[in-house]
Amino acid sequence: MMTSVTAASETPLPSAPFKSSVMQIEPQWIDYNGHLNMAYYNVMFDRAIDEMWLELGIGPAYMKERHCSTFTAECHVRYLREIHLGDPVQVSVFLLGADEKRLHTFEELRHATEGWLSATSENLTLHIDMEARKVAPFPPDIRARAQRIVDSYAGVPRPEGIGRNVAMPSK
Repeated sequence: MMTSVTAASETPLPSAPFKSSVMQIEPQWIDYNGHLNMAYYNVMFDRAIDEMWLELGIGPAYMKERHCSTFTAECHVRYLREIHLGDPVQVSVFLLGADEKRLHTFEELRHATEGWLSATSENLTLHIDMEARKVAPFPPDIRARAQRIVDSYAGVPRPEGIGRNVAMPSK
């Protein structure tokens, strides 16, 4: 009998880029400036990543069955346009790279009906052996699936903003 993890690894690859479900802004996320508080952009990016991880086969069932998970090691968020209460949003996730222990993603949060870009997030995610609580290699099936996804994105234009760093402009 196949486990849910094995079955997930044999499902078709996610679209390039992966599209999250449409999300709604929650009223308690609006700050005193009348727009989405910066912390909640990360909540929506994280929810989108969790959806993609299910398609990759590394969601909650993976942690339960294989005792491994992922931790974010680095994150760079750019806030480009305000989001307000009532704005439906959707996140596109690009899996840019994968190696034995890491995943490199770039996410775009867009207004779900009007299409304009609100924010981006570039992340480095580590594969973790939860029993040892240390970075560990992906199992071969997950590593191969991640690489197939990266390869399937080869013809997709890379979004603007990848690899940006935080710095003051030089004069």
